[in-house]
Amino acid sequence: MPAARVEYIAPWWVVWLHSVPHLGLRLQRVDSTFSPGDETYQESLLFLGVLAAIGLGLNLIFLAVYLVCTCCCRRDHTAQTKQPNSCCVTWTAVVAGLLCCAAVGVGFYGSSETNDGVHQLIYSLDNANHTFSGIDELVSGNTQRMKVDLEQHLARLSEIFAARGDYIQTLKFMQQMAGNVVNQLSGLPVWRDVSTQLTELSHQTAYVEHYRWLSYLLLFILDLAICLITCLGLARRSKCLLASMLCCGVLTLILSWASLAADTAAAVGTSDFCVAPDIYILNNTRSQLSSEVTRYYLHCSQSLSSPFQQSLTAFQRSLTTMQIQVVGLLQFAVPLFPTAEKDLLGIQILLNSSETSLHQLTAMLDCRGLHKDYLDALTGICYDGIEGLLFLGLFSILAALAFSTLTCAGPRAWKHFINRDRDYDDIDDDDPFNPQARRIAAHNPMRGQLHSFCSYSSGLGSQCSLQPPTQTISNAPVSEYMNQAILFGGNPRYENVPLIGRGSPPPTYSPSMRATYMSVADEHLRHYEFPS
Repeated sequence: MPAARVEYIAPWWVVWLHSVPHLGLRLQRVDSTFSPGDETYQESLLFLGVLAAIGLGLNLIFLAVYLVCTCCCRRDHTAQTKQPNSCCVTWTAVVAGLLCCAAVGVGFYGSSETNDGVHQLIYSLDNANHTFSGIDELVSGNTQRMKVDLEQHLARLSEIFAARGDYIQTLKFMQQMAGNVVNQLSGLPVWRDVSTQLTELSHQTAYVEHYRWLSYLLLFILDLAICLITCLGLARRSKCLLASMLCCGVLTLILSWASLAADTAAAVGTSDFCVAPDIYILNNTRSQLSSEVTRYYLHCSQSLSSPFQQSLTAFQRSLTTMQIQVVGLLQFAVPLFPTAEKDLLGIQILLNSSETSLHQLTAMLDCRGLHKDYLDALTGICYDGIEGLLFLGLFSILAALAFSTLTCAGPRAWKHFINRDRDYDDIDDDDPFNPQARRIAAHNPMRGQLHSFCSYSSGLGSQCSLQPPTQTISNAPVSEYMNQAILFGGNPRYENVPLIGRGSPPPTYSPSMRATYMSVADEHLRHYEFPS
């Protein structure tokens, strides 16, 4: 008798997803029973994708309104200069980047769980398919031995024992037993159609899972790449990288909502199957198998006897009877007919081989092996598979939130870059306190010297007759000129009215720049004293 069945219990998330209202495209209630061939049931799953599309539309509308408001509503330039919002933009981008990384981590876990569950399902299907194929091979092999090989031996023995009627009766009895064996084997179910369906299902599942896993891997890489581009754009204050981030962010936002729609529909549909898998299998195997055989393998309970027990017992009884007849002929007929020994030994070997096949067939037809494969398949798809789909749905939500935040922070960062550049453009390029001028001088140190040389030589009328500059008379002390040389990198500017002698910096200087200028000038005045 088979062992007690290990009960399958649907997890709580399967029951929760199955309880989700199933609505058609016309908002009518649809039966939640798993029936993938029904058009109304397909519409109920498609409706979940429509809800995700509506969410995507609302998300894009919100982002469009926010971008329009951000670009059109300009604050006072002075207030922006005094209170820059770069810190807020930076922290918003940091939080969004961390959220994106967390989403990718959740997505990797969910994709791995789904992949493990699907591969367990494929492995179980292949094991069951191997069992069914083995059963068909054993049945066909035994039928071949009984109908062809045994008949050939009996035909030759009939010619040898033609003069002995008692031996002829024994051969006819053995032929009748062989016919009973063939009839018992023909009563066993043929698993060829079931095996073909399982093979096709296994191949299709492996094909879809391969491209699903690859697609999510590319999506994870794209998300991380966009986060990296965002960090580089903010760190280098690059408008090009920021624009690339905005374009790719919108694309990734659309892909996140699309993946959410696919994951939700797949999770709900699979949960509808996992709530009552026995009913669906019973309804879809009626044309290939009897309900008694299907229930035997699905339930595998001690209260259910094997539907093949009677056929296997009759098979064993017929083999035993034929073996007894062959032993009797070997003892009494061979001394009289020595030429019959070869065929009788051939029949004995054939019957022993059939008995071995009978034991193998009995083990394969037992419900415990196939029922274990059935439970493993349910565990893979209903536990790991659906759990992974839920985590992938969470990944899609977190990714959509992260990239929505990055898209909102992008225009503010762009405006901050523009305002910063505008502040630099208002300052003279020759101003030594302009950060842009410092960067230019650092990359091109000859620029300052050439410009100073041309400044005093242009007043002589022609650059072809340049003469050494004459010292201009000024009331400013020599120390101020030396300080000026030090401040400007060792290149004194030959002007009639030196910058230091004006008493105050140009009006384009900020208060902080003025304080820095005055402190540096006072320090040099204390260190360098020249006689008058």
